[in-house]
Formats: sequence, structure tokens, C-alpha cells
Amino acid sequence: MAAPLRHACRVTPTGKFINSAVRLTAAQQNIKRCLCVSSHNNYVFNRHMFSSTNGRRSCRLESEKFRINSDKLSRVYSTTTSDTVEEEEAQEEDEPLHTIITESESVTGSNDKHNFQAETTQLLEIVAKSLYSDSEVFIREVISNASDALEKLRYLRLTQTDLVDSGMPLEIHLQTNREKNTFVIQDTGIGLTKEDMINNLGTIARSGSKEFMKELQEKGAANQGDSIIGQFGVGFYSTFMVGDSVEVFSRSHDTGAPGYHWSSTGAGSYEIAEADGVQQGTKVIVHLKDSCRQFSDDDNIKGIITKYSNFVGVPIYLNGKRVNTVEALWMKDAKDITTVEHDQFFRYISNSAYDVPRYTLQYKTDAPINIRCLLYVPSREPSLFEFSRHEHAPVSLYSRKVLIQPKAEKILPVWLRFMTGVVDSEDIPLNLSRELLQDSALLTKISSVLVARILKFFQDKSKKDKASYADFFKGYGLYFREGVVSTPEQSVREDIAKLLRFESSAEPAGTVTGITDYCERMRPGQRNIYYLTAPSRQVAEASPYLEALKQNDVEVLYCFEPYDDLVLMQLQEFDRKKITSVENMAVESPDKPADDKTASADVTLSPSDCEDLTKWMETTLGSKVNSVKTTTRLAAHPAVVTLPNMGAARHWLKTALKNEAEDNKYKMLELSFKINPGHPLIRKIHDLKTREPELAKMVLEQMYGTAMINAGIVEDPRSVLGNVNELMTKILEKY
Repeated sequence: MAAPLRHACRVTPTGKFINSAVRLTAAQQNIKRCLCVSSHNNYVFNRHMFSSTNGRRSCRLESEKFRINSDKLSRVYSTTTSDTVEEEEAQEEDEPLHTIITESESVTGSNDKHNFQAETTQLLEIVAKSLYSDSEVFIREVISNASDALEKLRYLRLTQTDLVDSGMPLEIHLQTNREKNTFVIQDTGIGLTKEDMINNLGTIARSGSKEFMKELQEKGAANQGDSIIGQFGVGFYSTFMVGDSVEVFSRSHDTGAPGYHWSSTGAGSYEIAEADGVQQGTKVIVHLKDSCRQFSDDDNIKGIITKYSNFVGVPIYLNGKRVNTVEALWMKDAKDITTVEHDQFFRYISNSAYDVPRYTLQYKTDAPINIRCLLYVPSREPSLFEFSRHEHAPVSLYSRKVLIQPKAEKILPVWLRFMTGVVDSEDIPLNLSRELLQDSALLTKISSVLVARILKFFQDKSKKDKASYADFFKGYGLYFREGVVSTPEQSVREDIAKLLRFESSAEPAGTVTGITDYCERMRPGQRNIYYLTAPSRQVAEASPYLEALKQNDVEVLYCFEPYDDLVLMQLQEFDRKKITSVENMAVESPDKPADDKTASADVTLSPSDCEDLTKWMETTLGSKVNSVKTTTRLAAHPAVVTLPNMGAARHWLKTALKNEAEDNKYKMLELSFKINPGHPLIRKIHDLKTREPELAKMVLEQMYGTAMINAGIVEDPRSVLGNVNELMTKILEKY
């Protein structure tokens, strides 16, 4: 019995999205059972691996995992039967082939030989051998030339009422022949006269498209040439990279115009002769070199067309089958695009068969720069591995719907690499080969325009649906934090910071807020934005560093991620308000004056006792501290450890001082140990240091260890446990 079929989404030559099928092995047949499990179960799909755990089927998709709720399963994973799929493929195979390429042309006139100029010959050799980084781009170049010829004819049809036209559809046809080792491209465009052949094919760097655009500008109709691609007049000569010789048959659209044949080996001369049986338009025949036989393979050519020219605005046929079936959605108005079209286009450009976009951003502007872009944020949250790959955003750069770079390096910053999509601009400064970008200032401007628009888009989303954005931030917040750290411009950093989310002392647990909302709630006269780094909310609310602000009812942002310290230190300020860690307040802010109750001798140590105690503590702790001082900022806690910049110190301990001995670490940090003279534990230590110095020393060391844990400086709290056991033993000796 034949194995069942595995289904996968793909695009037919007619532009229809269907489920193609390949045979499943016996081990893979479990996929059918996945469709029958009850709707409350979740599934992890992974292609070629199937297992059963607690009655649930797990299936793994080849390159990436993602969860799909089973109530959506029927929409995501096709349940089309084998017979239905076979019928769809049979219908596709039965579609009639459509081609205009024939071998009806024949040379009738005598060959008129022309020589390239000496400089032109040298330039031709450069174009053919050195200009392009990859020989496959010649297909992009000749398709672009054919597209320009069709656009010129389209313009003439619209503007010349007396034009006698054949009425042929505007199309591009390609044909490969392995036996003859040839590559053929033919269009139904404006065609070439003999003079055109001499001027445009016989002269390198003379662009007929550029001349056409110039004429349109002189007529005040420059917008009619928006689809013209050519600029430099060298694209045709890229055929000599792969061909031993090149032939061109062409007939102008003018009524009664004769056909002509142009041929050259690229060795310094070309020949032109009249020809019969030439259709309107231009046909280019490339006789491939033996080393370039891959360009006579239709599968290879199809992949190249899909890569570079899939969005050219006219139909492209390869050996009679339509190739470019996906529409350039970014050129359409947003209101004319359906959700289904967005889902299909997203899957196409992201190579994801099952994911759908979480957010869709379509943007266009003509001033100060022409930009058309369509960007997506995937629904599937990125893994930590994906975040760690510092690659450029998978955004393809196009110019007039022709691919320039599949992953444009300078269009979006690295921190936006979670976005995928397309950017198209007529103003992109290209080099001669149309592969590299020039004018870095203009590219920087394009990037800044896009980044500003993206940030505004996310800010709007965060305001319209706070719950949905908070869920999005859980998966993508790392990228925004990276953006704050890696962006040099303060204004852009602040715009990114508007997208950050934190828990707050003024909000219930689990509710997040933004820095902008925090500023709106600030008390009159407050100039600082306060934050506290802690592993959890419970630890944050019990922190000794929070006491002073809590007493004054000042809101504090809670940062639970270990790298939030670096992010907010890099941000420094927001809306002209200083961003301050509450851990630094004990260093930067003066102590509040003690009130009468605090100053009472019954509840606090006298100044002389404080001086005596701090000196003893400095001697006892030794190199562990740089100084011991008293503070009035504490109430419930006996002591804290302070540093000029606690966040930077924690980062330094984990990196530069990671392999240093504990004593050396603390000596380099120059810690300050601050005690609360009104706390019972401090007063008790003062009494014990003379009566029972050993016990007093043990209590002090434990208090110091606890303060270090509260400061987040001790990475492994287990190092303090030994002191706890010894202290309890010492205390119990009295009973």
C-alpha cells in the first residue's frame, strides 16, 4: 500500500495557495491522529519526528518549534485528503502551457559589422568579468530590461491615441534548453530599431531607459515612469558573463518596422542584419558557456527569478508556466489588502509554513525620501538562541520591485532583527552592478525614517491595547532593551524606552507600566525616576533600599531582569528627568535630620557610641569594607551596603572580577557599610562588643552577609549559611 501524503502549503503557477503532498513513511502516519485529539490539548509540531506523551501526540516541524492550539489546528495544518491533493496537482499539471517563443526568425539581410570602440571593449570585459559578484544576476538584469521595454509600450498605449498596436499582452517569456545549452528571454514590449541597436546595444553605459525617463521629465510626466528599472545601461552586457555569444532578435512597435538580428561574442565587434519572422518586442538568446550549463536548467532559473524578480509588474513565464505569482503587496493601498493576503505573503517572505503575523506595518512616503515598506512581527515568540544571533533584520531591499539585497544591512538596526518584510525605494543609491549601496548619508536617512515610523507604530499599539502589548513585550522585550543599549542617539533611546515595561510599586503585582505613565503619575516637584533591581517583587518590596521612598509614598519601578540595570544606566535620563537607582540614593542623597523620637537616648546610640561602634566595625570587617557610617534613612533594617553605582558593580563582579578571590573583589569595590543606630540589633552589638566580643563579631559578620545579599552582590547566598549555623550554636550555648 502506498504511504499516505504529507501536506504542505505552496503556491501554484497560477497564484493559488494549495496544499501539495509528498508520501509519508509509516512512522509519520501518526499525524492524522493529532487531528482527532480533544480541543483543550496543545501540540508541538516537528516534521519527521512523532512521539506520544501522556496521550498527546507531538509532531516536530523541521526548522522551528511553535505551539498551536488545537481549535486552530484545522486552519493551520491542512486536513485535505490524499485524493483531493492529487486532484489539485492533476489540475495544475493539466493547465495549458503558454509561450510565445518560437524559432520562426531567420536572417535575410547581409551582416553589417560594427566595432566597439577600444575603451568600450575594455569596459565590456570589466562588465563581463568583474562588475557582478554572482553570475546569476544576469537573469535579474535581462528581466529588468524586458520589463522596461513593456513599461515603455504601456506608456505609449496610454498617451498616443493614434498608436497602431498589435494588442499583444505585456509579458516576459523565458526558455531553457539543456541539449542546446541555451537561455532565451523574449518580451512583447516596445522593440528595437536598427538605430536603437547601435545606440543601446553597441554602446556600453548608454541607458535607453534613462533616456526615456528624461523625456518623460521634460514632458512633465515623470510619474508615468515609476516602473522603469534601468539606470546605467550595462545590464544587457551581463549576459557575456555566462555566454560565449549572444543573439538578439527585435522588431519595433512602429507599424511596418522590419525585424533585425544583432549578434556578438563580446570580443570587440557586433553584427546587425535584417531578419524575417521576428515578433514585436525583443528576444535575447544566450549561448551558454560550458561552465555555465546550470542556467539551462529550468529549476535553477525558477529559483533565481523567485529570488530577484518575483515582484516585477508583468507576468513572467518559464517554459510556458507562470513563475511570478506572488503580488507585491507593499505597492498596494493598505485598505485593499486582506488579512488572508497578509498571512500568505508573510509566510512567503519568512519561509514559515504555519506562522501568521502578530503585527503588520505598512508604510509609504514620498518626502523627504521615496519609501514603500511592508513589515511584519511574527506571532511565534523568538527563542533565546534566535535572540543571541546578532544578524541583520531579514528585511529584503527592493528598488522598483527588483531585489537589491535579500538582507539589507543598513536599512534597519540589528536590534530590530525580529522584524521581517520588504523595503522598496526608488531613491536607493546603487552602484553600477545594482548589488551594492552607495551614499551612506542617504541610507542613514532612510534607516532613521523607518526606525522612527516603527517606534511610533509600537507606541500606538501599546496605547490602544495595553494587555496585548504587554503579552508581546514578554517575548520581544529583550530586543527593545538591546536597542536602548546599542543606540547612540539619546532622543532615539528615549523613544525606544517608551516601549519598555516594568512592574511598579504603585500597581498591583503582575501589572506592568511604562516610563511615560510613570512620569504622568510623578508627585509635584519630583525630578527623578526611581527604579529598584531585584529578582522578584517580594524581594523588591522587602528591600532596605526602598524604605525611605516607601515612607514618602514615592513610586518605584521594579526591574526583575538582571540586565535592566545596564539598560537604565545607559538611558540615564528620560524627558529631562534623571533615572536613579534607589540603591544609589543612600550614597547620593544626604541623610534626613533625626527627629526628637529618633534622637532619644532610649532608642538610639549617642554620637560618641556611634563613633566608637563604627571604628570597631571597620577593624572587625577589615578589607571587606572601605568605611562604616551611620544613616537615618533606615527604619526596619539594621544596615545596608552602598556603592556609588550598585548596578555597574554587580555587572563588574560577574564579568571583570569573576575569577577574583572574594576578599579581592570587595576590596576593589570599596564598599561602604551603613548602620541604623536606632535599630535594636545595632544597639545590642554595641553592648556585646565589650562583654562578649566573639559573639558580637559573629553577629556583625552575619549582618554584613545579609546586607550583601540584599545588595545582590553575593552570587551564591550559600556562602553565608556557615556563619548562620555557627551563630546559632554560639547563642544556644547559653541555654
